[in-house]
Amino acid sequence: MFQNFTETGNPALHPPRLAALRQAMAAEGVDAFLIPRADAHQGEYVADADARLRWLTGFSGSAGIAVITADQAAVFVDGRYKVQARAELDLGHFTPVDFPATRPAGWLPEALPEGGRVGFDPWLHPHREIEEMRKTLAPANIGLVPVENLVDRIWTDRPAPPKGRVRLHDDRIAGAMAAEKRARIAADLRKQGQQFAVVTLADSLAWLLNIRGSDIPRNPVLLGFAVIGADASVQLFVDPDKFPDELRAHLGPEVSIIHPESFAAALRTLDGPVRVDPASAPEAVFAALAECEIEIAEGEDPIVLPKACKNEAELDGMRAAHLTDAAVMARFLCWLDATAPGGLTEIAVAQRLEQMRREAGILDISFDTISAVGPHAALPHYHVTEASDLPLAEGQVLLVDSGGQYPNGTTDITRTMAVGGMAPEIREAFTRVLQGMIAVSRLRFPKGLSGRDIDAVARAPLWSVGMDYDHGTGHGVGAALCVHEGPARISRASEVPLSPGMILSNEPGYYREGAFGIRIENLLVVAPADSPDGREMLGFETLNFVPIDRRMIVAEMLSPVERDWLNAYHAEVLAKVAPLVDAETRRWLERATAPV
Repeated sequence: MFQNFTETGNPALHPPRLAALRQAMAAEGVDAFLIPRADAHQGEYVADADARLRWLTGFSGSAGIAVITADQAAVFVDGRYKVQARAELDLGHFTPVDFPATRPAGWLPEALPEGGRVGFDPWLHPHREIEEMRKTLAPANIGLVPVENLVDRIWTDRPAPPKGRVRLHDDRIAGAMAAEKRARIAADLRKQGQQFAVVTLADSLAWLLNIRGSDIPRNPVLLGFAVIGADASVQLFVDPDKFPDELRAHLGPEVSIIHPESFAAALRTLDGPVRVDPASAPEAVFAALAECEIEIAEGEDPIVLPKACKNEAELDGMRAAHLTDAAVMARFLCWLDATAPGGLTEIAVAQRLEQMRREAGILDISFDTISAVGPHAALPHYHVTEASDLPLAEGQVLLVDSGGQYPNGTTDITRTMAVGGMAPEIREAFTRVLQGMIAVSRLRFPKGLSGRDIDAVARAPLWSVGMDYDHGTGHGVGAALCVHEGPARISRASEVPLSPGMILSNEPGYYREGAFGIRIENLLVVAPADSPDGREMLGFETLNFVPIDRRMIVAEMLSPVERDWLNAYHAEVLAKVAPLVDAETRRWLERATAPV
């Protein structure tokens, strides 16, 4: 199995680690220390060697930051993790803090005296984050001090960095050769009058060179850095042992593979202007360039937007992967309907779905499957373990959020299913979530709008009765890459204009703590849309073709337009998926997609 359900945390370990960190802080002469849930590449997932926040505090969520002082240990988490943080943290030693309502820079002046010194590892914090914190702390005369990582200093059995092998990603699936991509980025640098660009995002490296790695579970990336020049040459700072000889030869002489230990020194030899992304590149990169008075041109990673706007070959690969996955999901839901509750547990459900995807040829799952029943479904990022595993029970909802890394694409889908009869309030909440999901799916909008403009469309049916959810409506998705990808998303915080070829999730939800949770998710491709007066309009193409549980829907709440969309969607599901599945699943599909 790709997914491990063993409970690895030990609450007794964290107070002694906290005490040891405070001793290291005192020895270093700092009054506070920052521990982000991040590595130098700012990916969503981190290797075990970089899981400092989890090691120190026990919190295992995918976003958060701890601020440790001599007498306080605050762990800042957003709404997705409020319940999880309370469950995983030793509340006698660590205090969850609601983020972004309270931010570390706003909290520190209350926790430290004037003139306090806050230590941080400059490789783990983007330049913009540090600059904004400096400005906020300056009136309180509190300084930020770059120091050696103090957690690493006390983490005596820290795992070794990952050494996963690198493989070639087929040019036919990528839709362009690596040399073409390098030339495209180099042309952009020349246009901007820049000599080099520093690349620190792992998925940017993978996309640029048509390679995939295995350093991070669920994400086919390699950890490293790169410098691309205006002449299209690339210095790739990755452990050379990760590259087979034939792959080195394939990359060609314009791509040099250099050990990461040489990266900081290489920065000091560059000619400016050097493009660096302040939102993602470590503060240490900016400091190395500034130290040598090399001109810095702050700007977005030049790979991020081309990677997000998929070409037709990448879209075809994603369509094919989702169709393969739709057949898996149909088989899975057919099995579930015939079996549940039947002594099944959350782990048994996740294992069965992973087994079916493995039979369909996945290279990995695209994230740890969220298999959550009843009260666990109210935790948006619940991770089932042997200790938390609940049985399915009549009258409860089962939420399954999952996906696969296929050779030609990355999939992601959430369905919430009924286990037996459902209470009216659950069905009404489900229907409102569905209405929001349909509204986004049907939407046409003027070119130039961003996810911020669309987010409210998904929430309106919930808002109308005083409901909401504490996460964004959608994230970007990579093509045979990371399931979470920037720069665009459907969120009130996103100002990136949506462009054709971008793939976004559409996943409104509703969560009642301790009772139930609902989320319905399809992936959408941004595509040109017709306009009667010639306006430049965009809309969405749906990638997932999996039935939505009709037993959960209050049909009378649907408008005629919503009903028509649902029936047309289910008709397309049946037409596309029925030829791909066995007779038993085909009969189940016919029932599951019957008109409402």
